[in-house]
Amino acid sequence: MQHFGIIGKPLGHSMSKEYFEKRFAAEGVQADYTIHELDAVEDVVPLLDRLDGLNVTSPYKEAIMPYLDKIDETAREIGGVNVVYKRCGYNTDWIGARAALSHQLSAVSDQPKAKQALVLGTGGAARAVKFALEKLGMNVQVVSRSKGKGDLTYEELTEEVMKKCKVIANCTPLGMKPHEDEKPDIPYEWITKDHVLFDCIYNPEKTKFLEEGEKRGAEIVNGAEMFMAQAKEAWKKFRVES
Repeated sequence: MQHFGIIGKPLGHSMSKEYFEKRFAAEGVQADYTIHELDAVEDVVPLLDRLDGLNVTSPYKEAIMPYLDKIDETAREIGGVNVVYKRCGYNTDWIGARAALSHQLSAVSDQPKAKQALVLGTGGAARAVKFALEKLGMNVQVVSRSKGKGDLTYEELTEEVMKKCKVIANCTPLGMKPHEDEKPDIPYEWITKDHVLFDCIYNPEKTKFLEEGEKRGAEIVNGAEMFMAQAKEAWKKFRVES
């Protein structure tokens, strides 16, 4: 019997347990999957001894790294881990983000202005999405609540910036279940039909952030495809045996 699980807080929105248990059943794998809402990252230590593999979500994608024996080169470059197997950390989030965004970006790739993107947030998901966007040829600016943590603060999102940056990715937890009424504090009035709004959140299916973009004719993409693509890569990292 193999043992897998997920750590983070909160985890009420997560589909990981459902995804992996269905796949275990479909492929005849003798394994279980448990949910671990940790109050502190150091609580992961006993889990690393008990579990073969872990999915890692907010707020521990960066914080878990010192507790691992090895970090994959790409995960180290990104600065975040969302998959652990046998105490080795990997990042599959960026692969998920690339899969979710590549089609939408190809549709606007002939527009020079579409090469500019804003990533909202500075955590592990934001790092992975930034990495994916750069791999897709985008110039990315990170937006943070605190000056000095990113390239811009929310107060610095002028009309000029919003018109120049045709791709905006929400990598914050704002709008995630059970806080569906929240959204990033950006000037939505300058969103147009030429914009692509991407949200890492997949529960709810359409966040307030995406609703604001849809009202203005923007292309909207939620985090469902990102989740599925990264989960498929996580399965490979787990080296699940039937």
